[in-house]
Amino acid sequence: MAALQPVRGTQDLLPEAYRRHRAVIETARRIAELFGYQEIATPIFEFTEVFARPIGETTDIVSKEMYTFQDRGGEEITLRPEYTAGIVRAVMSNGLTQSLPLKFFAAGPMFRYERPQKGRFRQFHQIDAELIGAAQPVADVDLISLAAEILDALGVLRHTVLELNTLGDSASRQAYRTALVDYYGKHRDKLSEDSLRRLDTNPLRILDSKDDGDKRVNAAAPNFADYLTPEAKEFFAEVCAGLTALGISYVRNPRLVRGLDYYCHTAFEFVTTSLGAQGTVLGGGRYDGLMGVMGGPQTPGVGWAAGIERLAMLIEEPPAPPRPIALVPLGKPAELLALQLARSLRHAGFHIELGYSGNLRRRLQRADKIKARAAVILGDDEIAKQVAAVRDLDSGEQGEVPLAALAERLAVFR
Repeated sequence: MAALQPVRGTQDLLPEAYRRHRAVIETARRIAELFGYQEIATPIFEFTEVFARPIGETTDIVSKEMYTFQDRGGEEITLRPEYTAGIVRAVMSNGLTQSLPLKFFAAGPMFRYERPQKGRFRQFHQIDAELIGAAQPVADVDLISLAAEILDALGVLRHTVLELNTLGDSASRQAYRTALVDYYGKHRDKLSEDSLRRLDTNPLRILDSKDDGDKRVNAAAPNFADYLTPEAKEFFAEVCAGLTALGISYVRNPRLVRGLDYYCHTAFEFVTTSLGAQGTVLGGGRYDGLMGVMGGPQTPGVGWAAGIERLAMLIEEPPAPPRPIALVPLGKPAELLALQLARSLRHAGFHIELGYSGNLRRRLQRADKIKARAAVILGDDEIAKQVAAVRDLDSGEQGEVPLAALAERLAVFR
């Protein structure tokens, strides 16, 4: 019988890999707290409508990528493909719209049925930050500043470029959408099949198409900046001024778009070429229309998400865990004593590895394998004298230590 294997597009995060994973989360969590963000956890699955309504039934995410199924009660359920919609749903479900503004940080797994590739899995993980209830440009600046601080603390910021764009307000987008539909309508024969479909649903998405033919058409497409209202221009100018005041450099990318109508004003991505082809490591923007689309009151919001797997590949190797101290009991009485000593030493802050079987030689081999710093050997003779034999596994030196003074002797091995 063949050994069971993981599902394609998933991975086991073994200890060494998970150490990187955890370093990303803990660094992000620590800095998010400094910015006043509180950690939240939403369900891994939601009613499908939570994602389908805001993302749109016709988008690739809903039609091709979401893991959607019926549960035993006949309810249509979807494993979450992203955090924002679930967090906004949580705000509405828990009556938090009376407590705005709200600042949330989250970290956890997401699910999309995508073609697996480097740094991208069908089960993947994200860190996420959402600022709900603040309409001012300074909120966008502060949120981007949080992202930059996290990337800097991870040692990743210097390998990225912040790309920035404005999606304007509703009037700006409507005028631009009309201009795009008119322009692309004259070049239908040059557009890809995906872009022809988007022409009727999300024409702005054509602008970031990776198809070579679409890129050639996009080269002469109308410029969004020509359709911005004075209010939208002022909002973007304040965002740019705030970033400049903080010393956060950016480049304007007019092709950085979001296809859904509830997105507005600021869109941004921190991109890198350190993983080969240019890739986004963190991206976000303003979504003032999202809560309204989901059935709640019109409420401004801005947020971002970052892939933990990609960030984990970019960070330096985190510090290894402290080398443990191995307890090596020989015989039943020694095993009981070792259990008691392990508990008291752990309470004192020592990292204790307790051997479970084998003679002295095998247990010391195990201690070497786990890179133990020292071994505490307990046998009948040691118990009779109320001592332990403490062996320095680096130097090989060994001596007897009274059990009452064991913690003091082991302090040099921390």
